[in-house]
Amino acid sequence: MLAATVLLLAQSLPGTQPLITEGDLAARMLAGIDSWLDYELFNSTKTRPNPPRPEGLRKMLGVVDDRVAFDTLSLDATVAQPAEVYANAAYRVQRVRWPVLDGLDAQGLLFQPAGPPKARIVALPDADQTPESIAWPHRLAASGCQVIVVALVDRGPTGVVNPAIPRSLNQTRREFLYRQAFEMGRHIIGYEVQKALAAVDWFARQQPAVPIAVAGYAEGGLIALHAAALDARIRTALISGYYGPREGLWREPVYRNVWGLLEAYGDADIAAMMKPRRLLIEPARTPETPGRAPDAAPGVILTPSPGEVHAEVERARLLGSNIALVSDRMGRDSPMTDTALAALLAEWKAPLQAEGTVPRLAAYTRTAFEDLHAYIQRRVRDSEAVRTRFWANADRTSPAKWKQSIEPYRRHFWQEVIGKLPRASEPLIAQTRAIYDKPRWKGHEVVLPIFPDVFGYGILLVPKDLKPGEKRPVVVAQHGRAGRPQDLIEPPNARTEQVYKHFAAQLADLGYIVYAPQNPYIFEEQYRMLQRKANPLQLSLFSFIAAQHERHLEWLASLPFVDADRIAYYGLSYGGKTASRIPPLLDRYALCITSGDFGEYIGKMASSERPESFLFTIEHEMYEFDLGNTFNYGDLAMMMAPRPFMVERGHNDPVGFDRWVAQEYARVRRFYTELGIGDRTEIEFFDGVHEINAKGTFAFLRKHLGWPK
Repeated sequence: MLAATVLLLAQSLPGTQPLITEGDLAARMLAGIDSWLDYELFNSTKTRPNPPRPEGLRKMLGVVDDRVAFDTLSLDATVAQPAEVYANAAYRVQRVRWPVLDGLDAQGLLFQPAGPPKARIVALPDADQTPESIAWPHRLAASGCQVIVVALVDRGPTGVVNPAIPRSLNQTRREFLYRQAFEMGRHIIGYEVQKALAAVDWFARQQPAVPIAVAGYAEGGLIALHAAALDARIRTALISGYYGPREGLWREPVYRNVWGLLEAYGDADIAAMMKPRRLLIEPARTPETPGRAPDAAPGVILTPSPGEVHAEVERARLLGSNIALVSDRMGRDSPMTDTALAALLAEWKAPLQAEGTVPRLAAYTRTAFEDLHAYIQRRVRDSEAVRTRFWANADRTSPAKWKQSIEPYRRHFWQEVIGKLPRASEPLIAQTRAIYDKPRWKGHEVVLPIFPDVFGYGILLVPKDLKPGEKRPVVVAQHGRAGRPQDLIEPPNARTEQVYKHFAAQLADLGYIVYAPQNPYIFEEQYRMLQRKANPLQLSLFSFIAAQHERHLEWLASLPFVDADRIAYYGLSYGGKTASRIPPLLDRYALCITSGDFGEYIGKMASSERPESFLFTIEHEMYEFDLGNTFNYGDLAMMMAPRPFMVERGHNDPVGFDRWVAQEYARVRRFYTELGIGDRTEIEFFDGVHEINAKGTFAFLRKHLGWPK
């Protein structure tokens, strides 16, 4: 035992503990993050503010734009299809449109009772139901209510959205719109809430004044619940087939992902926002959706159990909600039963009429998806002007004033866009063990604790020719998606060698200290699920990456042979994406090189007019809430100033196109030049693909780190 201990100590770096953990440390790292997120999600109900406030929910859903004022609904007709589609002695039905936002309308049906209405109700069917296909608005109209049925975007496959990009997408239309809206600080949920509230706007202006209610089933129930929480004019809400615990939100379809939601709101908290108004919950069976399709995010809709619904109802009551269950057979009813509809009508003493023959209305081709897609794309195209206004308070008159004035922007990016974790709770006690012994350097695996179960992992390469008391610069060398630190040192195959050129080993051969961290974007869908779990807690993968790099830098700066003022970052692909986000936030990074990722990023994320857009790929985890209105890659790069910044770009890299890279970098070059530090930024275009070039970047490192001497 003593001999084994001595051997382990001999394999460790001085001042560290022996690393004895076996197995795949990258897999253990992801498992630790996953465990931490599970704990935080489970406990999120205990830390939410009470009372919950509507302002935060409005921001999360993107319900922040002023709605258009309008006097009346417009009839929606064609030569072939008149607006009026049905009439009897009790009510008539017309197809209508109404303005919502500047450039965005809603569509649906207006049910007009023969006499003065007893109530006015906004009806929201499930996403896969058309307004013409549901029977229950007829029951409400026959009972004397004026009803507007709102058409929602369905869950059908997106297909081809741009003839110039003949790529048929299997992701649902709701996911496709969610992705682009999320990047622009909006949400498909928020847009459909706005459509419902625009109908409420019109109802509120009608005479005689009567109570206003909302009723919704499944996806429509989600919209109805949020609309009622945000608008006190809605006196009663009936939610069918949507109510229960949300701590498993990450399992649901990605278009229900809401940034920061569970930090403040579950269904019970949203229900409590209606108090003292009346909320009725019908635990009906919901349309259950399949798990996923190619190029789409995984996610399922399942009917919550009766116990789960009951528990969330009781939590709402404890928060003061005026909530009631309305059901004959808990959790397995068809939606909008007589019991539920009668309870909705009871407050204004309108008896539910007996069910008669419900007419079959002709199907109508709606443009809810196309209209909303066009509206969001206009926001994407106009986003540069919005970002310019956002940056208006940054002082560009000198490097010192710039650095001081951008502190609020750095805080905003860290807290509001990528999400900020608290400071590390674990003491900085590194564990290390020898892994490489090469002619010019030795390599050690390193594990650094951050939180319980959460740690950083990397490989440190130390030159053998270090002299006593000498301090050298460090290059933090970062792998890309699905990569490992070992890929940058001893690539396992020819393809990996072509991509990375063993550039970490090259730098160590030149006498640099090199640290290659393991970032958590590995094991494909596993890391994407971490993103899904993190987002409702207002966190992301980059929250953990930032915390890990803080700890990496803290430890590196403590090493006696490291010059803490000369620590550089150099990353490819997802490592290049990290370069645009982490070094601008962490001042200990004295220099940054991004490779294979830099460019005009908002269009790449959210434009359906660019073939390389992430809208057309599986990378559903890439989206960052409201990035489009706040930070493009040029803005993030400029937050590095006055520290040196460089871009490495292969002409044939399919991740982007030269013109988008050049366009965005031109902003950075001009900015550095105007600050009088133009010699601190460079771009290298080379004849290559998605790979490290290790030429101009090595010269940039030598120029600004003063090594090799």
